[in-house]
Amino acid sequence: MSVSLPPFADGVNLNLDELLYYKQHTVHWLPPAKSLWSQQLGQHQSRQLGRGMDFSEVRQYQAGDDVRSIDWRVTARTGKVHTKLFTEEKERPVYIYLDLSSSMNFGSTLMLKSVLAAHFTALVAWLAAKGKDRVGAIVDTGEALFECKATASSRGVLHLLNLITQHHDYRRNVTTQQNFKPTLETLRRLCPKGSEILMISDFSRLTEQDRDRLAHLRVHNSVRLIHVHDPLEQGMTQYRGVEQVTSQNRSLWLDFSSSRARDAMKAHFKRSTDELEHFAQQHGMTFLSLSNDRPLLSQLTRS
Repeated sequence: MSVSLPPFADGVNLNLDELLYYKQHTVHWLPPAKSLWSQQLGQHQSRQLGRGMDFSEVRQYQAGDDVRSIDWRVTARTGKVHTKLFTEEKERPVYIYLDLSSSMNFGSTLMLKSVLAAHFTALVAWLAAKGKDRVGAIVDTGEALFECKATASSRGVLHLLNLITQHHDYRRNVTTQQNFKPTLETLRRLCPKGSEILMISDFSRLTEQDRDRLAHLRVHNSVRLIHVHDPLEQGMTQYRGVEQVTSQNRSLWLDFSSSRARDAMKAHFKRSTDELEHFAQQHGMTFLSLSNDRPLLSQLTRS
């Protein structure tokens, strides 16, 4: 089955029209529908982006209370019907980290990883704006960080999308790149406690020290990891030749005609991805994996 690119996209370059396209699709994840996250993560409970309702207290049931809010555990323990009270959650700003470094400028099939990451950023930014939430961002080229001030307006989203198109460069090939330390220190400085932080990356530059910093950031904030990958990283390809592959630290030749070599790539990918997902679960972070061989919306459940 053939897979087509989204409207206005060529899979390599980025333009404003292809990011504006996602504005019309936010309706699928706005209340009263399920949140984007709960639909992707099955039965696991997850907040909407931005404001919602926070638990306040439990008190004895009074006439007119919503029976759906009855706390059955307390009711069973006390022998008297009790209900939960909720208050409106305070402002919960959304901060997006978008990785546009060299490792993201790769795509073996439909589009570059950086393009898919930008599409997801656009969808989340439009969702936040529709929900009247402030959204800010950090765009990382691997050489420099570009900050986008948090605002609660469509104009702020447009500024962010223009920033992304300005700094997206598929020709960028930096051999020496920063780890995540500057990014995480910047997020810690920018984000007030209680922020919603989304990190969109392939996480190839994430070190053990970075994981410690990320876990510390999670103490006072909600953190979501969106892992973007390419099928070739799993050894999935129809190509059966020999190709030179260069990373930040080394260069080697891979024989894609060898099933052993492809299986080794698949095992390495699974091991590293499982480790990242386990780390996320261990620290109460949402983990979502997206592949750049399919359009974004086809990978997100909307029903």
